[in-house]
Amino acid sequence: MYRNLISLLLLIFICCTNYSAFAKKKKILVFCKTSGFHHSSIKEGVIALQKLAVAHKFIADTTTDAQKFNPANLKQYVAVVFLNTTGDVLNPQQEKAFEAYIKSGGGFVGVHAATDTEFDWPWYGKLVGAYFVKHPAQQFADLKVINAKTIATAHLPETWNRKDEWYNFKDISPDINILLNIDENSYKGGSNGANHPMAWYHDFEGGRAFYTGLGHTAESYTDPLFLQHLWAGMQYAMGIKKMLL
Repeated sequence: MYRNLISLLLLIFICCTNYSAFAKKKKILVFCKTSGFHHSSIKEGVIALQKLAVAHKFIADTTTDAQKFNPANLKQYVAVVFLNTTGDVLNPQQEKAFEAYIKSGGGFVGVHAATDTEFDWPWYGKLVGAYFVKHPAQQFADLKVINAKTIATAHLPETWNRKDEWYNFKDISPDINILLNIDENSYKGGSNGANHPMAWYHDFEGGRAFYTGLGHTAESYTDPLFLQHLWAGMQYAMGIKKMLL
């Protein structure tokens, strides 16, 4: 009898301990809604983020439902990832909730087409750091590391040659901290000139924002260099680590 009681108490203790550890895990919201072009690589992106969540012991909820952007729901997340979102994805009430979330210390991660999103919402443009204009055909290009002393670039070669879909931008914020610049002499179709950022971060209105223009191709989400770059940006947005080493 006593053995059974002890075993039961031990089981309850283990379950409670595991639940407590689970409950303390940080959570992010991965938002994938599109009202414009739909990237087929979103599926691979979600899988990659879920694998990162398992490896680094956090929780990644994934949704295309804009109704999740309400104060009660958003407050449970340390960061929100816009994974290849396009077009007008939030209504005015949802925009207001997201602004309040960032101003209360929330984090934002924009991947690739996050700059092809919410063109009629100036606040979002400042948060993400720039807006998409156009892109040439997918091709190899040289990315130049601007600051190697950050968690998002320290692992990268000084010149990183890779294939992706390279965006040209407008309304580039003067307040962003540039991590990667693309060399327009290394490919065809660039229109921003010598100042053509491709990844950046900044503190913004009480929150933290990281953007990478990489991530159009499905192959990106199995590329160790890109995944480490993305994970570093997520850590900054989640408030886990400072960007600067």
